[in-house]
Amino acid sequence: MQHFFVTPDQVGDKEIWITGADVNHICNVLRMKIGEELKISDGNNQNYLCAVEEMTKESVRVKILETFCTDTESSCRIVLFQGLPKSDKMDWIVQKSVELGVSEIVPMATARAVVKLDEKKAKKKTERWQAVSESAAKQAGRGKIPEVKQVMGFSEALTYAGTLDHVLIPYELAEGMEETRRQFSSLRAGGSIGILIGPEGGFEVEEVGKAMELARAVPVTLGKRILRTETAGLFVLSVLSYLMEP
Repeated sequence: MQHFFVTPDQVGDKEIWITGADVNHICNVLRMKIGEELKISDGNNQNYLCAVEEMTKESVRVKILETFCTDTESSCRIVLFQGLPKSDKMDWIVQKSVELGVSEIVPMATARAVVKLDEKKAKKKTERWQAVSESAAKQAGRGKIPEVKQVMGFSEALTYAGTLDHVLIPYELAEGMEETRRQFSSLRAGGSIGILIGPEGGFEVEEVGKAMELARAVPVTLGKRILRTETAGLFVLSVLSYLMEP
């Protein structure tokens, strides 16, 4: 069944109005018909089974057939701070992170990041990544669309990470899998967790120290093998999904 997101103000007592890019997708790409059913989420874990009632160039009106809540969100708020990777790797990271339950994604400019984005390029990239997040949220049947924040400098990202309950920084020089297990075991549902992931070249030693000082980040090892930037965050998200989801 096709899945779409709206904002709560688009939801009425008996009907929902769909606007924006989804109108073209419904009418011209999917070629949906009057009476055809679809699922709609309001971004607050409220879902609706609906049937198409009216279609115009500007909007699609659907009738609410059934209202139900969803339980697809993680029991904790997970924020992925991702060092800017090369090429289109960020698209893949956003897509898979959303599938694995991430709550927010913060693209992060670090010392060893090859990619350098000016304000205009950063804005355009963020819009693209947000669209990828929405598409992945639909595919995964999530009740919310994870927000992709504007690109942050490293210090700004650490300030934001410092507001979270726990911050982990996978680091290739960290040792002791037992300590990593202890850190993961200490995490509790209902809290907030930040994951700091470096770019292809990893973090500089000074950056790790700064993260520990400003964001109370705890360095952890992810095992004997060095993981790529596009793999490390997903590894941590997979572990958290296993530990936190009932």
